[in-house]
Amino acid sequence: MEVNQAKQEHLLALKVMRLTKPTLFTNIPVTCEDRDLPGDLFSRLMKEDPSTIKGAEALMLGEMLTLPQNFGNIFLGETFSSYISVHNDSSQVVKDILVKADLQTSSQRLNLSASNDAVTELKPESCIDDVIHHEVKEIGTHILVCAVSYTTQAGEKLYFRKFFKFQVLKPLDVKTKFYNAETDEVFLEAQIQNITTSSIFMEKVSLEPSMMYNVAELNTVEDEGTSTFGKMSYLQPMDTRHYLYCLKPKPEFAEKAGIIKGVTVIGKLDIVWKTNLGEKGRLQTSQLQRMAPGYGDVRLSLEMIPDTVNLEEPFDITCKITNCSERTMDLVLEMCNTCSIHWCGVSGRQLGKVRPSASLALPLKLLSSVQGLQSISGLRLTDTFLKRTYEYDDIAQVCVVCPYMSRES
Repeated sequence: MEVNQAKQEHLLALKVMRLTKPTLFTNIPVTCEDRDLPGDLFSRLMKEDPSTIKGAEALMLGEMLTLPQNFGNIFLGETFSSYISVHNDSSQVVKDILVKADLQTSSQRLNLSASNDAVTELKPESCIDDVIHHEVKEIGTHILVCAVSYTTQAGEKLYFRKFFKFQVLKPLDVKTKFYNAETDEVFLEAQIQNITTSSIFMEKVSLEPSMMYNVAELNTVEDEGTSTFGKMSYLQPMDTRHYLYCLKPKPEFAEKAGIIKGVTVIGKLDIVWKTNLGEKGRLQTSQLQRMAPGYGDVRLSLEMIPDTVNLEEPFDITCKITNCSERTMDLVLEMCNTCSIHWCGVSGRQLGKVRPSASLALPLKLLSSVQGLQSISGLRLTDTFLKRTYEYDDIAQVCVVCPYMSRES
């Protein structure tokens, strides 16, 4: 929308046009049967129409392109381009012409002019042309302010401005969810929805991890190497796609439990798309943050457990104990039986001293006296330095089956 100041006669005329891709021309075909009154009149007219496709005149889509008639929709992440022309409509030479283009957003004012130097003179029927570009990074109201100052032959200095107001809309709705695994792995689910009125081509959706993580994309079929979304990467209006990523700590940070525990910054998403006629848009989210998992001072994780075990037969598991505190611990392990889980071994044994961020592998043996899906519980760690006890229930679940087959006599 153009907003002008009070009208005043000026020697120069300012014209501004947004540069966008043209759109395909569409028409409304009108047809009838040969036995109707018009006969083949409509068919002949459509064949003579230069905008229709030869041999497919009944299609709404034509072969011609239509130039934009207004500013149109501008979306976040796209590049705003505009053509600015200052024309000397008078019969006299104008001197010291300075054209300035600023873009006013809700938070800042940007200078988009390619040059801030004044043009020495402008002869009658001559013009000054400039093309400006700006990658839109804010949503909401934007105002393009074009100012022109010049000096007449009589030495009078004149100045005028024009304002072009437009809205920047959000093209995509991005939602994220984090899932913390039993290990230090973090899974990120990104939901991306097209909230424009036309389909878009998703060229790239990637995750740029923070310095402590490596990332693996889980959006392809492993055996075939093809995208889980198929060969077509088009996202229709209001459609949603779910992207999944797995982040693992880098080797130099993997053993530093205290550092990984407090990491909340995961990385940022980089999304690149194209519109119908190839106009590119790009969005980068801010740094994505997760809620840091609360491991406490001592973290107990499961490293190895069988999928299925036999009833009343001992089986082995391996646990990993990590000191997440900033002090050395002297740990004692106690094993408490439950109604279904029975530990094998000596309870109350010394595990020794564990330094900060250090880990200890702990092989254990146990058996189940009840069939079905059983929860492994009953481990207790005590720090003898501070006389502090840590209890661990529902460490994992195991499927217990009976190996004996009952026979009817």
